[in-house]
Amino acid sequence: MKALRLLDPERAHGAALLALRGGLAPRVPLVTNARLRVQLAGLDLPNPVGLAAGFDKNATALHGLSRAGFGFVEVGAATPRPQGGNAHPRLYRLTEDRAVINRFGFNNDGAEAIAPRLARRPKGLVVGLNLGANKDSDDRAGDFATVLHRCGALVDFATVNVSSPNTEKLRELQGPAALAALLARVLEARAGLPRPIPLFLKISPDLTPAELDDLARVAVDAGIDGIIATNTTLDRDGLTSTHRAQAGGLSGAPLFARSTRLLAQLSLRLDGAMPVIGVGGVGSGAQAYAKIRAGASAVQLYSALVYDGLSLTARIVRELDALLQADGYASVTDAVGTGRQDWL
Repeated sequence: MKALRLLDPERAHGAALLALRGGLAPRVPLVTNARLRVQLAGLDLPNPVGLAAGFDKNATALHGLSRAGFGFVEVGAATPRPQGGNAHPRLYRLTEDRAVINRFGFNNDGAEAIAPRLARRPKGLVVGLNLGANKDSDDRAGDFATVLHRCGALVDFATVNVSSPNTEKLRELQGPAALAALLARVLEARAGLPRPIPLFLKISPDLTPAELDDLARVAVDAGIDGIIATNTTLDRDGLTSTHRAQAGGLSGAPLFARSTRLLAQLSLRLDGAMPVIGVGGVGSGAQAYAKIRAGASAVQLYSALVYDGLSLTARIVRELDALLQADGYASVTDAVGTGRQDWL
């Protein structure tokens, strides 16, 4: 980890993926038991701690990630056509804040290149694909549907990503009319798959209460299977690091409270209609537990790995298990939403 932090952040990220592909990364035990196992939208998860999209954009390191202790892994975002993303530099460590700013812009190899890699994914690993739209597309809803049509049969779930701040006007798709039309197109594509897979929606932490009301209503009416809360934020309050003013989406520790508050508000609005996956600032078992008690059925992480490495995964799961046991919960599901009021 010390050596990787001496590298440019994006080069370090590439080196980590290379190590995973080459079997050089440390093997992390999969921590699981009856208390930790979760059924989420029909998915059987050995534990509720997953890897968020963005780490393995092109599904090149799935075999290495299958030995990293995650209960599930999300790759992507994938777009129909390959795209290089935004200009370099576009990834910044905010070490003093234990945070990251990125403005990648959906850089990926494209769905045609990613699909064969998904077809060779390791058995037993729950894998999802984050769906994206090309930056220059004149039919972004069609782009999401195209990626799902090409790759949907090769994954266990898919996520509609309308919340990245790094693709111009993408977040406008979170408006009620645009979102309803988009979800209808994607659900139509899902209906054409050989087997149905859960469809999730990933949302921004920067939504107003009124926008969250609309989004929850549209999601329930559309009949999707869950919501991932949240993506990165444009907020910069309280940061101290040198790179705090860089453009892009902020993730990591400073996002924890903001994303957890919105998660709790969303959970209240959904009232059990669908599960929520909590993302944003998870770096310990206590933080994973807080998101579960705020209303999440599972959690994802990414930025904390930049500072603590892959061994963090098993540590978070063990800490979470101990907290569940100490509070007398027989399962993760029993704890979901029990502390929601603390965040409202």
